[in-house]
Amino acid sequence: MSASGGTKAIVAALGANLAIAVAKFVAFLFSGSSSMLAESVHSLADSGNQGLLLLGGKRAKREATPQHPFGYGRERYIYAFLVSIVLFSVGGMFAVYEGYEKIKHPHQIEAWYWPVGVLVFAIIAESFSFRTAIKESNETRGSLTWTQFVRRAKAPELPVVLLEDLGALIGLILALAGVGLALGTGDGVWDGIGTLCIGILLIVIAIVLAAETKSLLLGEAAGTDQVDKIKAAAVDGETVTGIIHMRTLHLGPEELLVAAKIAVRHDETATEVANAINDAEARIREAVPIARVIYLEPDIYNAAAAAAGTNPAKEPGGATGGATSGETPGTPETPSGSTESGH
Repeated sequence: MSASGGTKAIVAALGANLAIAVAKFVAFLFSGSSSMLAESVHSLADSGNQGLLLLGGKRAKREATPQHPFGYGRERYIYAFLVSIVLFSVGGMFAVYEGYEKIKHPHQIEAWYWPVGVLVFAIIAESFSFRTAIKESNETRGSLTWTQFVRRAKAPELPVVLLEDLGALIGLILALAGVGLALGTGDGVWDGIGTLCIGILLIVIAIVLAAETKSLLLGEAAGTDQVDKIKAAAVDGETVTGIIHMRTLHLGPEELLVAAKIAVRHDETATEVANAINDAEARIREAVPIARVIYLEPDIYNAAAAAAGTNPAKEPGGATGGATSGETPGTPETPSGSTESGH
């Protein structure tokens, strides 16, 4: 997994969650707090999720095969989607069930110092894990807001860890509030309410993660800035005079497919066109290093076809703004899905 995959943040979160899961479960055994049981299952699910992310990163490094000619880069998206399922089913639904049972059959919390002590320890440990994830994310986030970063990131690991750690911290605060109110009022229902809130929180985070990774699984185009760089690099103004239409697709977080129809002069020889295409590919890879699979199809500028106008129905995906085969490049079109509106 590349550095952008946030391996350091994943390992930090895995270590913290394993330690916290053991501590929470011990606190549950001594106190009988349902919040502690829900939180221990939550931390255990998070640990499994970090394991899935590491496994996905390792499997994505496999070489391309005849059956999978574009490689396995998108396998990272599959494992990130599995994380959302685990978080929803194991973490969220279990906590909702446990909270409901505790509200229906409340009981006093015993040995209160165990859950309180463990929760304070867990908040400190999760804070260090969250800080590591923030530091790793800031290296690639640039000027994006945190919401934009989570929605637009092509590498799923850091957004997943960020949301998990944020959910864990909020869940710990909810658990501490539930235990504190149960101890202060002598009513164990508050412990169940805290557990129920934790479950709802985890389900919401799981739904957000599922929605974001679903878009990556379906296939997303390059960002607007990368599209602009590719267009500028492809055109040399001599043999390649413009781009008729172009499509990009992420084969993985660090691998981009570029397919474009380029306009060339009608009096160029086949050798000159072939050389121009090779040069254009080299310029594109230099401008956008992750553009590793490039297909450029030459076409001839046709003034008559340009005057006749465009036919969006003939474009892949029905995109507007491009020229059909043989038409003038005109104003470069915006490839379908290339805007950075999020997943």
